[in-house]
Amino acid sequence: MDFPGKFTDHILPEKIHDLNVCFTVNDLSEKFGGTAGNIAYNLSLLGETPLILASAGKDFNGYSAWLEKNGLPVTGIRIMPEEFTASAYITTDQSDNQITGFTLGAMRHPSLYNFSKTIEGALAIISPGNIDDMLAYSRTLKELAIPYIFDPGQSLPIIPKDRLVEILTGADIFISNDYELEMVNKTTEMDKKTILNRVNTALITTFGDKGSMVSTFEENIRIPAADATRVIDPTGAGDAYRAGLLKGIATEKGLTDAARMGATCASYAVEYKGTQEHHFSEIQFWKRHQNFFG
Repeated sequence: MDFPGKFTDHILPEKIHDLNVCFTVNDLSEKFGGTAGNIAYNLSLLGETPLILASAGKDFNGYSAWLEKNGLPVTGIRIMPEEFTASAYITTDQSDNQITGFTLGAMRHPSLYNFSKTIEGALAIISPGNIDDMLAYSRTLKELAIPYIFDPGQSLPIIPKDRLVEILTGADIFISNDYELEMVNKTTEMDKKTILNRVNTALITTFGDKGSMVSTFEENIRIPAADATRVIDPTGAGDAYRAGLLKGIATEKGLTDAARMGATCASYAVEYKGTQEHHFSEIQFWKRHQNFFG
């Protein structure tokens, strides 16, 4: 929702304790999103068919059709007919300030996926979602020796310290932006070296348009952000980065090359408003990747 003004013109500081405001917006647009959906969408553009594990609600038919149109199976999504699908309601003013309301809806319920159906050679990512799922799936993935990336993201404020440490421990890679890494450091009282002691391979930190860093015990490798043809909306760039990273790992690229693929994928996401509005062919992807990274 776009508000044709500035929030600050309608909020009185001396009345902040008794806030009662109404913002009349110009228009309303609905976009498909969510971390799992965003990552899966980008992986579909890269020629993969990942399985989304999540819970959705009675209003999921439109999103389900969109996923299937993009070749993405919905068999890992549990439908809760008494709930709405988790949704964010975002109002943005002319200064790009945002007020967001988020409802968990069906995300309150675990997705209860049966891992007996998992194929050999699987690779997983645990991203923000149902908190019980995040812990249960990390335990199952470790039992089955399936490597996984841990990406706590927006779930960090509500993940208890002991769960956060348990999920992180044994992950193949821990990935976050720099702000989220500071939150993890503060919550767990673990510094970067201690985190590296708990993961199997690496710690990856993203810095928005300043690129990312792949950290191991041996070295820190800086990965620049790939150039986009235009920058319209950075929302979803982090999820696109994770998709490119997963594609690189799945196709047995080195971790540095996989992170560069993540940067290339992210450059497409910022070119459109919304997290699943961009499109590219694999040929276009590799051409841009080659032009930027050589």
